[in-house]
Amino acid sequence: MEHFIARQPIFDLKNNVYAYELLFRSGLHNYFDCEDADYAAASIIANSNLLFDLSDMIGDTKAFINCTAKVLREDLMTTLPRKQAVVEVLEDVEPDDTIVAACRRLKDQGYTLALDDFVYHKNYEPLLEMADIIKVDFLLSDEAEQAKLAETMIPRGIKMLAEKVETHEVYENAKQMGYQLFQGYFFAKPIIISRKDIPTNKIQFLRILKEIHAPEVDFKKLALTIQSEVSLSYKLLKLINSAAFSLRHKVTSILQALSLLGLREIRSWVSLLSISSMADDKPAELAVTSLIRARMCEQLAQPCRMGDRQEGLFLMGLFSLLDVLMSRPIDEILNEITVEDDITEALTGNPGPLKTILDLVIAMEKGEWDKVSSLAEELNIEERTLPGNYLDAVKWAQEIYTM
Repeated sequence: MEHFIARQPIFDLKNNVYAYELLFRSGLHNYFDCEDADYAAASIIANSNLLFDLSDMIGDTKAFINCTAKVLREDLMTTLPRKQAVVEVLEDVEPDDTIVAACRRLKDQGYTLALDDFVYHKNYEPLLEMADIIKVDFLLSDEAEQAKLAETMIPRGIKMLAEKVETHEVYENAKQMGYQLFQGYFFAKPIIISRKDIPTNKIQFLRILKEIHAPEVDFKKLALTIQSEVSLSYKLLKLINSAAFSLRHKVTSILQALSLLGLREIRSWVSLLSISSMADDKPAELAVTSLIRARMCEQLAQPCRMGDRQEGLFLMGLFSLLDVLMSRPIDEILNEITVEDDITEALTGNPGPLKTILDLVIAMEKGEWDKVSSLAEELNIEERTLPGNYLDAVKWAQEIYTM
């Protein structure tokens, strides 16, 4: 039986990833009853330890894990590292004496305690005395309730987490109310502005992307363009001199680095380094998500009988968040760089085989398992292989981004 863990990032005020909420599902929907909350919670805990590598999934951040009453009473969370595991008490858990005692044991051992989808009731006071974080659902609550909770709980030393944040406007409102942590898809949705001035470095990166995907690449001209961007030059030289290439002599020239990489590798590596650099004023998770999507799309080339399109599929995933990174419409950006027509069609939302592949990758990212099953069937690929591919992509992307 295959298992799958989806990660949803939680950000702090500086747009850094504070933690991930881990959501466990079976890779094959028929083998998992998502209505069994006890089984779901226990499976996340067990598989985070035994089947998956927790450090690969969350790095040095924390892991929020939903806890039912059964999980709390049976002390199942104590199998996870106390410095990284956040005990997320679900909203339907009644705070009776056994639950309060269980949470006290966890707090005494050093675990962080969070209350999920919190709505105040005096019965929760014993838990509020121990709570480190309160999560407020911004879709199910109104602004007055959201503001009142922040106003009353922050002075008690409790961090406020706004979840189900769907738009930039809601995110800004939550910050104004005093919320310190944020969860939702606001970061992955483009904020379309009629036209926004682009910082010079992003114009330069767009120029580099255009040059490396031109029909005829002028290496000398490309080297000069890259040299004008200090951060990209540094990363490229660091890459070529890394253990991955095992070169005998140190490379100190951008032109030499490009010559050693070869055109295929240049297009892949310079593209992803540019994407990483363009995310410098955005949440870092955007760049990591772009890399995960790129790797996943590339891995799907063979099973989708597109073995000769690996590079194109990689770029499709890599460029799938360009509109968010640059705060501009995707069709406008694609007019300024050279990519194949079917990739452009997929990125601009037009139906086709490539769009279906991208939709599958995004559905996995969001944990939309029914959609994953449907799209895998449409593409005629084995769904059971997808969880392993996704975990490989996550690990690869984290390694690349921190290189």
